Amino acid sequence: EKNINLDIMSLLTVLIVLIVVGVILWLINTYLPIDGKIKTIINIVAVVFIIIWLLKAFGLLSALGNVKV
Repeated sequence: EKNINLDIMSLLTVLIVLIVVGVILWLINTYLPIDGKIKTIINIVAVVFIIIWLLKAFGLLSALGNVKV
């Protein structure tokens, strides 16, 4: 049962972080009067960081590091 609670908490954390980042990006895109190219760069950087963070959170990034070509 402890593992189930930890899984739910980690999924809740991921969900909360995704919602917060989404709201921040929406606020930036909607209310900041900056050039569209800069907004695009901010969005791309945020998405890349979120993808890397999610891969680390689910343990996939370390697993990919063990792959030998």
